[in-house]
Amino acid sequence: MRRDARLLVVLAALVAALALASLLTGPAGAGPRAGLQALWTGEGPLGIVLREIRAPRTVLAIMVGASLGLSGAALQGYLRNPLAEPGLIGISASAALGAVIAIQAGVSALALGVPFAALGGALGGVALILGLAGRRAGGLGLILGGIAVSALAGALTALVLNLSPNPFAAYDIMFWTMGSLADRSWGHVLTAAPLMLAGWLALARTGRDLDALSLGEEAAASMGVNLPRLRLAVVLGSAAAVGAATAVVGAIGFVGLVVPHLLRGAVGAMPSRLLPASGLGGAALVLAADVAVRMILPERDLKLGVMMALVGAPVFLHLIWRTQAGR
Repeated sequence: MRRDARLLVVLAALVAALALASLLTGPAGAGPRAGLQALWTGEGPLGIVLREIRAPRTVLAIMVGASLGLSGAALQGYLRNPLAEPGLIGISASAALGAVIAIQAGVSALALGVPFAALGGALGGVALILGLAGRRAGGLGLILGGIAVSALAGALTALVLNLSPNPFAAYDIMFWTMGSLADRSWGHVLTAAPLMLAGWLALARTGRDLDALSLGEEAAASMGVNLPRLRLAVVLGSAAAVGAATAVVGAIGFVGLVVPHLLRGAVGAMPSRLLPASGLGGAALVLAADVAVRMILPERDLKLGVMMALVGAPVFLHLIWRTQAGR
């Protein structure tokens, strides 16, 4: 327990340091002292930049990373599959489809129209997944339903792009699906925060039941775990957190897949211990990636989703290689 507490303190300190770096990184360069003073007073152009542009971007990076990391750990614990992540059950693809339809229909001209459409797509996709899986289906039924919904949402997204008569809408769709924290405001934070908070609370309460489930479904049921209720909590909690994240920043991959793998060796295989660590680890990873995209190609607007794929895929391949080599 002390080791877990120390790890959480270290991760929290890392998130705080990266948040400060995020606030101070950008074309309006400022030293730490001047930046913090401008952030505190809100005076001058630098104060406006920090409070209205960089601060919501930093807060969203923490919220999105925590949602993806926490959801990935919960899904891996429930499905007892180290390859599970939010995209596996179609949440991200359904949210992306809702956003794509909104952009094509011109709803993007309305304030926060795309995020609300993406949230609707995520909730609709989850309802369809639960309907396909059935009330008593286990992890396999959930995975199969998620794969089917993800494939359908991806095909419909491609169809909308293929038939789009408006090249500007297709351009917006293409860049939205890459995922980015640029040009986000406090309105986006307030839109996503309620659903994300509800998702975090639902997932945080599943820790002990997931620990019991790691012994097998029969053992968990004999210990008093209500498996249908646990599945509903994991799926709806992940849908709320990840759907809200995808709605405001687009599709960000690999966080929910890689972060639990990176931290599992430090906290052990117990999901209840992995959940909070993965939330903080996901926040740190997204913050670091967002700082990197502003430093590597500041004039080309490198997308966060592209950066995560470039970093996450090699890391995941290394983890697979290390796992196979250790056998």
